[in-house]
Amino acid sequence: MTTTITIERLGHQGDGIADGPIYAPLTLTGEVVTGVLDGQHLNNVKIVTPSPDRIKPACRHFPACGGCQLQHAADGFLKDWKTEVVRQALHARDLTTEFLPTHCSPSRSRRRAVVSAKRTKKGAMVGFHARASDVVIETPDCQLLHPDLMRALPAAADLARIGASRKHALSVMLTLTDGGVDACVLNGKPLENNMYMDLAAIADRHDLARLSWADEPVATRRAPQQHFGAAQVTLPSGAFLQATLDGQKVLQSDVRQSVSGAKHVLDLFAGCGTFALDLASEHEVHAVEGDSAMVAALDHGWRMANGLRAVTSEVRDLLRRPMTPDELQRYDAIVLDPPRAGAEAQIEQICTAKVPLIAYVSCNPISFARDAAMLAEAGYTLEHLRVVDQFKWSSHVEIVSKFLLKSL
Repeated sequence: MTTTITIERLGHQGDGIADGPIYAPLTLTGEVVTGVLDGQHLNNVKIVTPSPDRIKPACRHFPACGGCQLQHAADGFLKDWKTEVVRQALHARDLTTEFLPTHCSPSRSRRRAVVSAKRTKKGAMVGFHARASDVVIETPDCQLLHPDLMRALPAAADLARIGASRKHALSVMLTLTDGGVDACVLNGKPLENNMYMDLAAIADRHDLARLSWADEPVATRRAPQQHFGAAQVTLPSGAFLQATLDGQKVLQSDVRQSVSGAKHVLDLFAGCGTFALDLASEHEVHAVEGDSAMVAALDHGWRMANGLRAVTSEVRDLLRRPMTPDELQRYDAIVLDPPRAGAEAQIEQICTAKVPLIAYVSCNPISFARDAAMLAEAGYTLEHLRVVDQFKWSSHVEIVSKFLLKSL
């Protein structure tokens, strides 16, 4: 039976929501749509009255490919919607603040992606999974990835021919570095002696900087390095990196401004030094990260750089063993860039320590709002924030913000 609904808003995952609630994918606010109702979900959706913000998708693979959820929406709509997602998350915690202009990374700028590579009867296919499916959709004309990253897709296909089973696709993490594309293969066959020469030949044929099989580098032709400030860091295989270069620069710039004037800065969840090494031109920094390989890369990058102030580092799982108030009080400012779950345990300690300045970078508005409310209760003011959209056409939202202790 066909059901007609009017979309009232978009949810956090980008689906349209009507009264009920009823969820309808690939719809926009204000649209009248029809479909077949299955529980709370509308299937076989057809647009009766389109939104003025509905546009022709930029990519011919949309919507079959599940890599993007919102290519049917105009850029202005997406910008306003992502800003409103953050505003509503704060409102739910009785928080308000100044919103700096939203930054949106352009299309074809993603420098990091995990693609699926699957063996087929005729060879191999590479792309992203279909929406809510394990079916791989080939994406040779993807409008999301950087062109230099796109040129590595044939390498992923060759890797599948060698190392994928017929039942399971490889996950190939591709990262664009200063030295070229760094490829890390996950979910492949166990590495066998007869595979090494073939894998090295693939790296050479496709001009990869480095090729790793799980945690083991099997071919390194050039160092997969990234610049963070004046330092050049050789990334460990599979290491975290901001999704776009221009997005990273905006985050770094806002963090620099937030901690301006501080002498001793603590960088928590520091990764390979995205913020710690960038700040080291003006500040002494102590960087804390739970991954020992990333800490080693950060430390080596600092030691090889010229003109930076002291950067010390520490391997520590901050989710299980957060820094204590006695440790925190040694610093004038804190930089936080936690995983999606946020930093609740660490925030509790910061609230006790009363460190004057906090620059908080978040990839989850919900956990960010929870942590922000804890800081507000402890006497901090959320001075401002900026929404940074590095994941164009997705529901993903990032935030960079500044907190200031009220007594200052």
